[in-house]
Amino acid sequence: MRLAVPLLPRLVWLPGFLVSVGVVAPLVNAPSAISDDANAPHIGHIENGLLTSATIQGKPVAGMKLEDRMRYYHVSGVSIAFFDQGKVIWTRSYGVADVQTRRPVTSETLFQAGSISKPIAALGALRLVEQGKLKLDANVNDELRSWKVPENEFTVAQKVTLRRILSHSAGTTVHGYSGYNPGDPLPTTVQILEGARPANSAAVRVDTVPGTVYRYSGGGMMILQLMMMDAAGKDFPGLMHDLVLGPLGMSHSTYEQPLPRERDLTTAHGYTANGEGVPGGGHVVPEMAAGGLWSTPTDLALAAIELQNEYAGKSDKVLSHPMAHEMLTRQKGNWGLGFELSKPEMTPRFDHFGVNAGFVSV
Repeated sequence: MRLAVPLLPRLVWLPGFLVSVGVVAPLVNAPSAISDDANAPHIGHIENGLLTSATIQGKPVAGMKLEDRMRYYHVSGVSIAFFDQGKVIWTRSYGVADVQTRRPVTSETLFQAGSISKPIAALGALRLVEQGKLKLDANVNDELRSWKVPENEFTVAQKVTLRRILSHSAGTTVHGYSGYNPGDPLPTTVQILEGARPANSAAVRVDTVPGTVYRYSGGGMMILQLMMMDAAGKDFPGLMHDLVLGPLGMSHSTYEQPLPRERDLTTAHGYTANGEGVPGGGHVVPEMAAGGLWSTPTDLALAAIELQNEYAGKSDKVLSHPMAHEMLTRQKGNWGLGFELSKPEMTPRFDHFGVNAGFVSV
């Protein structure tokens, strides 16, 4: 159950086929569409043919309506971008971005992408690797300048590396971050890593031998955030704009935390599962690489399309063909470098999910 849910892309990677679905926030209102009449049957199938979580072979499947599902889960708004063969084919939005003002969701409404921030940040980190400013397999303490990962018995023989951070196998602690209410004091990246006030999270430490097991770690992504800033000498939002968002034309996306006031009327408000608004419309997330991206389904579609094109050797706006292959190669468990990958026996696919206070993204 969720209220304000941004729907960001379901990065489905099939032979030449990609789908980006974006869900936004709570309660249903009249839908608005940006599409073409030729896509009407396809859009209608999405709107009226949602599947149940389980089906029985040989039994007919009754499609569910998106509007009914939104009402059932108290979802105020949904934003969808569908892309195929390297192009965004249609977008469609439903409901409201702000329940109080009834401001409608549009294809340009910004949502918190949650942990989808991680693979987009990974694109930036890997670009820095290709620029020679970071190393994929070096001890991160050789790269960090303003803070170091505390050494202990777990790091004697194996070290935390960028590759291990991106595949969630670095042995680092802190699963995720909750963010801060607007107006609250915000910690620096080093304070977050140290768990020092005003940070509301524990210190990031190594408590498992790096490289031995998969364990999802937002804390590892905060090490990455500091590495990137140390290497480039820039703030993280500006750096990510230069490395990824700008080159890909993701003009509605930003890692700025908090958002500038002029963006207020372009964002969806977050809502809890029972329909209550998140104070201020959403938490401020200084843990930017882990969960601080604001984006739209269309912008995330552009990132997915570009990565597919780079994987196929058709483009190199962010990564080279070999590095795109490295990113989508299994490293530990079902994880590549930033994205989750389908199991070997399944159709090849990469994806990521995201959850912030009041927002859910796929």
